[in-house]
Amino acid sequence: MRLIKYTHACVRLEAASSVLVIDPGAWSEPAALDGANGVLITHEHFDHVDVDRLRAAVAADPSLRVWAPTELAAQLSDLGPALTAVRPGSPFSAFEFAVRTFGERHAVIHADVPPPQNIGYLVTAPEDGTTVFHPGDSFTVPEAEVHHLLVPACAPWLKLGETVDWVRAIRPRRTYPIHDAMLSEIGLQSADRWISDLGGADHRRLGIAEPIDL
Repeated sequence: MRLIKYTHACVRLEAASSVLVIDPGAWSEPAALDGANGVLITHEHFDHVDVDRLRAAVAADPSLRVWAPTELAAQLSDLGPALTAVRPGSPFSAFEFAVRTFGERHAVIHADVPPPQNIGYLVTAPEDGTTVFHPGDSFTVPEAEVHHLLVPACAPWLKLGETVDWVRAIRPRRTYPIHDAMLSEIGLQSADRWISDLGGADHRRLGIAEPIDL
């Protein structure tokens, strides 16, 4: 399985003849969706889903399939048969990928801000069973083995100490930072250092559109 990171929270997974994109938000590059078979959306915030771009992609390619949490799916009902609503604990197949769903809600930003529904996706490669977990905006710990963990590095709801404890709880082989568009280069280096030194996993930051074979 090949992983390609795009700006902020968007990643692209390629395996066999299938391409799956997770969280193509407003800050991610449109090229992330080129040739995609499926799209997974963790939650409704604009930095995780660009609704207009998603609608345009489905209109341009009616074979494109989209999976989204039930609350967000209600807002995207105009996508018709391209759209499938998902709940936590309901596994499904996304072309050649096996997908499991975990978590209920977005991490709390502030007591005055109701957290939206948030689904974390554990994606398994068809060839060798390699797993990648994208948590969306949460510290959900999936009840499954995670080989490669996508780690939020900066957010209004996030403290790096909690991030480290979350990585330790999951115990992945390798971690990659996501949700990092709000950090300067200095901030990126600082977050990398804390996650790498204390998380207990091999940590690697990927450049924009940089691929890595898992």
